[in-house]
Amino acid sequence: QVQLVESGGGVVQSGGSLTLSCTASGFAFRGYSMSWSRRPPGKGVEWVATISNVGGATQYADSVQGRFSISRDNNNNIMYLHMNDVKPEDTAVYYCTKYSSRYRPESQGTQVTVSS
Repeated sequence: QVQLVESGGGVVQSGGSLTLSCTASGFAFRGYSMSWSRRPPGKGVEWVATISNVGGATQYADSVQGRFSISRDNNNNIMYLHMNDVKPEDTAVYYCTKYSSRYRPESQGTQVTVSS
């Protein structure tokens, strides 16, 4: 079955950097556009970024444009989110999903906490 496992979260100071990873299994990873989403404390799920199946196209939420970068390695079924110049409002549980499920994450996620 579809398995998506996020890792790389932690506590980072405002202005710092962090890279999240997502390891996929149970489906044809290279055939799907993939996304990162997040759930800030006490709020609903927010879409963060999307990458096309072969990585040629990316899209970002306005709130992270210019600071975050999404990438993928189809040979190893891994997706990344490179987070730069993080802000306290980036504090959230981060999830990787297929594009179609970007507002309905089902994996455990990884917690990112930005301290000011």
